[in-house]
Amino acid sequence: MRILHTSDWHIGKRLNGRDRLEEQGAVLDEIAEICDSEGVELVLVAGDVFDTYLPSAEAEDIFYEKIKKIAGRERCVLAISGNHDDNVRLCAATALSEEQGIYIYGNIGHTPKPCAGRALSVTEAGTNHIIFKNGAGDEVFVNILPYPNEARLKEDKIEGETYFDKMRRWISAGEEKNTRNLPSMLLSHLFVAGGKVSEGEREIDLGGARAVPLELLPKCAYTALGHLHRRQHFKNNVYYSGSILQYAFDEAGAKKSVVVFDIDGNGAGNIREIPLTRGRQLVRLAETSVEGGIELIRKYPDCFIELTLYLAEPLISSQVRELKEANGGLISIIPSIQGGAIEGAEVSRKQMSSSELFREYYKSLYAKEPPEDLTELFLSVTEGNDEA
Repeated sequence: MRILHTSDWHIGKRLNGRDRLEEQGAVLDEIAEICDSEGVELVLVAGDVFDTYLPSAEAEDIFYEKIKKIAGRERCVLAISGNHDDNVRLCAATALSEEQGIYIYGNIGHTPKPCAGRALSVTEAGTNHIIFKNGAGDEVFVNILPYPNEARLKEDKIEGETYFDKMRRWISAGEEKNTRNLPSMLLSHLFVAGGKVSEGEREIDLGGARAVPLELLPKCAYTALGHLHRRQHFKNNVYYSGSILQYAFDEAGAKKSVVVFDIDGNGAGNIREIPLTRGRQLVRLAETSVEGGIELIRKYPDCFIELTLYLAEPLISSQVRELKEANGGLISIIPSIQGGAIEGAEVSRKQMSSSELFREYYKSLYAKEPPEDLTELFLSVTEGNDEA
């Protein structure tokens, strides 16, 4: 069975106020084209479909239009909720989507209805697993764990149970359903310890408390993860496909892709990262004069640009205007005044993570680093409210 793994679409996400819906739609069209050209039978979407709990009507329109296109007439799509998604809202249309071969997990307690009539069909489904079967009779088992926390899984905290204990229990609950020992995968939205985080992403590991050790993941043919925007993989075929667009400037130059692979009784093989080429590129540039900056940014007409200027004196409004007129894709100007204060400090602060902002605020009050447990408490309270 041939499978495509993608994640972190973040439909509706903006870049410093710039709308990117057209780009997001174009990349999702590209994924549909890859599915056709590669003969993909099943598409896995590992969470963060939307960027906010309350996406705009335009963002929802793009989601429904493009996911139907990706499913096509014969494929199936299996999507889960991420920490940016309203897990209940995302599943609102499952009664209709399942008729299109689109299965969405997020609302705990929902069990998809097995259906036939497509080249790939569902033969068994539960609240945390699903089994697909293709026309050749090949079957694959998927252990499903949407973004995991007690609130979303409607659990009370169990005294003495650590987060690692919970994760082991939640993962095992799905694995136990594979009674026929079928070729299996794990589909989840979580942070594996050691993963590389991009600028602007939510402080997702809560100071390390929510980082899942690689050893905690099940031994299966392939683990399809979402949460981290940089594509990366670990041993035992554990993959983050990464976001579909560059969403932060430290991803400037980073390649975006989907993962395509085959799975059978021998495991996962023929694993390939297929590039995504649509959408505007992000670039980070630096110059030592306004004139040089204007000349430089004109060389990047179809990009979004962050420009650092190392200057002897502060910028004036007319210079800022000249820079913006030179390239409409100029998103951020960071003036660094040599030998003095950095005028762009306020702009740079927008790129800081939640924990860095908290530590800076705490130090401004008490002139020392905050205790680690206090930082973790702050992050746990703000989890689900920050924007990655």
